[in-house]
Formats: sequence, C-alpha cells, structure tokens
Amino acid sequence: MNRKRLVGITLGDINGIGPEVALKAAQKRWPGGTRIVFVGDEAALAREASRLGLAAPRPWSPDAGRPPASRLSVWNPAPHLRPTYRPGRLVASASRAADAWIRAAAQACMENRLHAMVTAPISKEGFHRADIDVPGHTELLAACTGTRRFAMMLFGGPLRVVLATRHIPLAQVSQALTLTPALLRESIRLTHEALPWLGVSRGRIAVCGLNPHAGEGGRIGREEVETIAPVLRGLRRAGLKLDGPLPADTVFHRALRREFAAVIAMYHDQGLAPLKMFAFDTGVNVTLGLPIVRTSPDHGTAFALAGKGAANASSMQHAIRTAIELAGRPNPWRR
Repeated sequence: MNRKRLVGITLGDINGIGPEVALKAAQKRWPGGTRIVFVGDEAALAREASRLGLAAPRPWSPDAGRPPASRLSVWNPAPHLRPTYRPGRLVASASRAADAWIRAAAQACMENRLHAMVTAPISKEGFHRADIDVPGHTELLAACTGTRRFAMMLFGGPLRVVLATRHIPLAQVSQALTLTPALLRESIRLTHEALPWLGVSRGRIAVCGLNPHAGEGGRIGREEVETIAPVLRGLRRAGLKLDGPLPADTVFHRALRREFAAVIAMYHDQGLAPLKMFAFDTGVNVTLGLPIVRTSPDHGTAFALAGKGAANASSMQHAIRTAIELAGRPNPWRR
C-alpha cells in the first residue's frame, strides 16, 4: 500500500448539498499525507467549485497505478451516466449516478485502491423513482461487500448510538424485534466489537426498552420481558457488559454523563432524536460490520439549501476525520 492514504467521497445526489459540503470540508489539510478523491461527476463538481470560488479538483483514476499528485482529485467511475442538474429537485438520473458512484467506491475500498469512503447524502425517494430497491446506504454497502452482519452507529460528542432496527415503519418495530431477536443480538455484538476500533475502552453498553418506562415489568408492554431481556441474559453469559432494558427517556442523559460507552436504541427516532439534539452539526454515521471503512455526515440531502452556498459542512468534516482515523486502525471485520 502506498503511504498516502486515499479517502473517497461519493458525491451523493448532486441536486442536494452533497457536492457543496464535500468541497467545503475537504479544504482542510488532513494529516498523514491524506489525499481526498471525490467520486462522481467531474462537471457537477467543477460547477460547484466555481460557484464557491474554489479550484476544481483534477481528474484521477485508480487505474492510473499511482496515487493522485494533488491533495484533491475527482474520479468519475461511470462517465456514461449524465445526471441532470436541477438543484433542490428529485431527478431519477441523479440517483442512478449516485448508486453507481457508491458501488464503485465500495469496490475500490475492497481492492485497497481507496482506504476509506465517506458518503454524501442520497435521496431514498430518488432511489425509489430510479427503481433502485435499497433502503439506504447501509444496506447497499452491505450487499456490495457481501456483509451479513451490519449495523448503523451514529455518534457525536460522548454519545454513540446504534439502531436495532433502521428504516422501517414504527408500527413494524415490535414485530421485527419479536420475530427476529437476532437483529438486537447482532446490533449489540457489533457495538461491542467496534468500540476498540473507535478508540473507546469496552465500557458498559446501555440497551433501551421499546415501551415507555421500559415496559414497567410487562404492565405496559411485553417486548422487554419476552424479547429484550432474554437476549441480554444470553449476551451477559458471553461476557458482554450490558445494562437494560432501560427507559429511553433517561438513558441518553446518563450517556452524556459518560456512564455508558454506547446506547442501543430499538428504532430510528428513539436513538437519533436525542443524538441530533446534542450534535446536529457534528454527528457522524459509521457502518459497523463492513470489511471497509465507511462514514457519512449525519444529515440528508437538504434540497431546500441546494445551490445557495449556505450548507454547514461541519458534519462532513467530522465524517472525513473519522474515516482517516479508522483507516489507520485494524478493522475487526476485515479478513
């Protein structure tokens, strides 16, 4: 491996704020000879750079056989795709291009031609319009890398939150946990495996209950008694340090006081609402279980801000920094 660390940033939906925050965040001089490679349409990136008063990154390809000479470069792995530029609008061609860029960056990471990837936001509705049947980045990257055990962790400050279920309707969460307790079990195991990789000592992991007051012993819900508690008992016997099921209305306050190394939430908003309240502009998403490094900012396409130059790049900057740090450590899932 060349000593220059190559971090790919997929541009996401070019009609959102992805290209803008990627360019803004990448201006920082990153440590260790890091080179940033934007993965996407060079024309879209050049247009955004011009609007922001920045120099357009130079073209480069992993096929060149040598690392890029410039600190910032752009690689378009799908030049045959011509995404339509309409800031703030859902366009199927933009989603098809975003999908191709993600797949190419993941393959380059698998082949060690990129050492980490950071993903700018995509539009799930746009993917649906483009007939791309994936719930989001997490599941797409798991499929690209042949990964069966994976989880979504988001963190900001002292909070590290992993979701037992992800993008499913709230009405289906109980059934998903009850019928597939392995979802919860694997989320906890992956969190336990990830903590040293993230530079955190293996402290206690808090597990939220599903119901208010963690069900009050079954009085206002049976999921804690019949599903969550049995999973935790089995994992404690395997040596994991777990607290729960705990009421979700107090566990995040305790986590902010550093009582827990991480929190397992039962559903999307249970975990992400408190995280975004605390770290809206600095949150980072990292996919656990992948044999590659993948991070992303903790926000969406923000179509309402697209093309205005007003997007905050702090979360993207934190995502890049995290990717660089993780690329320099042994990945627990890389074989």
